[in-house]
Amino acid sequence: MKNMPSWLNDAIFYEIYPQSFYDSNGDGIGDINGITQKLDYIKDLGFNALWLNPCFVSPFMDAGYDVADYYTVAPRYGTNDDLYNLFKQAHKRGIHVILDLVPGHTSDKCEWFKQSALPYSNEYSDRYVWTKSVWDRPEGYSWVAGNADRDGSYMLNFFLSQPALNYGFNKITHPEWQLSYTDKRAQATFDEMLNVMRFWLDKGCDGFRVDMADSLVKNDEDKTATASLWRRARKMLDEKYPQAVLVSEWCNAPRSINKAGFHCDFMLDHWHKMLHYATREVVNGVNKSYFCKTAHVSAKTMLENYLVELAETRDNGYISIVSGNHDTPRLSYTLQGKESELFFVFLLTMPGAPFVYYGDEIGMRYIPQPSKEGGYQRTGSRTPMQWDSSAKNLGFSSAERDKLYLDVDCEKNAPCVSSQQNDEHSLLNIIKTLNGIRHAHSDLQADAKLEVLQMTDDGVLCYKRGDGIAVAFNPTDKQCTLNMPVKDVLYQINSFAVKADCTVLEPQTAIIFKI
Repeated sequence: MKNMPSWLNDAIFYEIYPQSFYDSNGDGIGDINGITQKLDYIKDLGFNALWLNPCFVSPFMDAGYDVADYYTVAPRYGTNDDLYNLFKQAHKRGIHVILDLVPGHTSDKCEWFKQSALPYSNEYSDRYVWTKSVWDRPEGYSWVAGNADRDGSYMLNFFLSQPALNYGFNKITHPEWQLSYTDKRAQATFDEMLNVMRFWLDKGCDGFRVDMADSLVKNDEDKTATASLWRRARKMLDEKYPQAVLVSEWCNAPRSINKAGFHCDFMLDHWHKMLHYATREVVNGVNKSYFCKTAHVSAKTMLENYLVELAETRDNGYISIVSGNHDTPRLSYTLQGKESELFFVFLLTMPGAPFVYYGDEIGMRYIPQPSKEGGYQRTGSRTPMQWDSSAKNLGFSSAERDKLYLDVDCEKNAPCVSSQQNDEHSLLNIIKTLNGIRHAHSDLQADAKLEVLQMTDDGVLCYKRGDGIAVAFNPTDKQCTLNMPVKDVLYQINSFAVKADCTVLEPQTAIIFKI
């Protein structure tokens, strides 16, 4: 592919929610040094890339997605030097690190916003979207009025504490206060975001996952104006940082990759995308996810949209499938046991750069609980990593329980790293094995082509990767038939019987084999 970072083809990402991964100083909150101390664990599992959720200064009204200072690590996590050291230590182990960039809004505690809210003109007056009068609050937008000395209402993204940064408007409906996205004042906002990117890239960061990447320019129905901004960022990377990567939370690969220039786009479960149909499709209380053993559904619905987008984008970038993330219920909420194992065979043998959410490799549970830092129902997917069943707080922190960022899983059978590392049949070791197979075979890496060989209503799915490897699934609780003989097996879950011209797959079977 043209102008792609060379390391991305073989990248397998591990997402870390910093406050919940490992507490190195005993204050109850995970930190940067805690991540650094666990790099050998990450490398041993075969992950060679990290995505860190936001770690910048913030009042944490939205768990760090309300940034107050893009240039400074939040004190709860450590210092800038700690993050620079993480980059250095990760690189020594062949691990790349990307940061979470939140360009659509800031915290209302950000100095940019404080200056913009002043009643006199200054360099930040147009950094956010303001109406001309505090009484002017046009319908169709979210506003805050009367909360600043400035005579105007300001636009929100998401929560009350997240004023929208001003990248201008594509369609102008209120010329008295809307700027065109081509206006220099609106362009200056993106210029500053490019400065943020350069700052961290120069310190050793390997790129960015961009939060709600399609949300910058307002009244931009087809996202062409927003895409034009990201093409500027991609041009900068191609010219100055050719090994840096841009990953978008856009969920529309033809737009994000082909039009906006991102290297990768997430295929999340928003709007019934692949992840939803693979793992989280529940209809009238009945699990109809493809990998649920009792669902008995075809993979056609799961793959339909994906195959179209893959065909449109395969020469330009990667569609990234994920096990879940900080915004979705844990994988184990809807899939159990072999169901999860089969899903990981799928995740780690498909095209693109895969992402695994911390704790999914041991089957951590979704734990409903009171909202923390704007998490609401998402809070249950953000609980502390479970390292050691015999240690205090399952090895996450030496702090007293009431000081923890969130409580750990209190069930006696809470999955932990310590209990799975020496069990060759554990989910942890299955994922370690699959990562190793992917690294060892170029046919299973991001670039290799995908060809569906069988996709039938009884649930059987078989696809070919590259020129010589195939992957077959029977996710159901009944025997099914693969319409080809299997030989030269690289990996299998459960058993099968080869006949002259077909293979009988036992329930919940997955096979990686050469053809």
